[in-house]
Amino acid sequence: MPGTKRPPAKYQPKGLTIVHEDRDVIVVEKPCGLLSVGTDRDKSRTVHTILNDYVRKGDPRSRNRVYIVHRLDRDTSGLLILARSEQAKIFLQGHWQETDKHYLAIVHGTLALKEGTISSHLTENSAYKVYSTPDTTVGKLSHTEYKVLKEIKGFSLLDIHLLTGRKHQIRVHLSENGHPVVGDRIYGERNDAYGTLALHSRSISFTHPVNGKRLTFATGIPDFFTRLIGRIDAPTGL
Repeated sequence: MPGTKRPPAKYQPKGLTIVHEDRDVIVVEKPCGLLSVGTDRDKSRTVHTILNDYVRKGDPRSRNRVYIVHRLDRDTSGLLILARSEQAKIFLQGHWQETDKHYLAIVHGTLALKEGTISSHLTENSAYKVYSTPDTTVGKLSHTEYKVLKEIKGFSLLDIHLLTGRKHQIRVHLSENGHPVVGDRIYGERNDAYGTLALHSRSISFTHPVNGKRLTFATGIPDFFTRLIGRIDAPTGL
């Protein structure tokens, strides 16, 4: 992508791929299985801790740090944006509605409508599980736009245009629509035979917080996807 400054391999942080880095933002490709940021219940190695170590270059006294702008679920792979300053974080979060986000998902079954938008009010219960509620005073209105790209062997490949960014939104909307994401042990079938979640943050486009330029990045197709459904000629959506 134009404007991408990918560090030499020896400077790449272990376990992450930096897609773009400048003085204000870092865009990384997160692997499946890595948390974006630690939680009260889980203090394991995360994108946040890895990149904090990276920008500090081994000096624990360094004041350099990164700031979380948004998150991906632990089992979701793909593109993630982090800010290099509080001001950049505030700008990116304040302009989040202008950020264009496309995901690839493989779901179980064949959808009757090959494209459309799933909308509902989402909320979370005490067990941290997200669900749709008819109570508009409790749930947050959420929209997930989708388009079927390929159907094969009881699976459907979807391009997901994420119009809002609630916790577990894509997974909940697709599951409640009768087509859970492959490998989703929380919102799908508990006996799902696949240990990898087939959800990938494929492309992202946003306004740079300092120079105002529009930046666009896209990733390749995960090997797990091609093993499931063969060759994928998927547009980035951007």
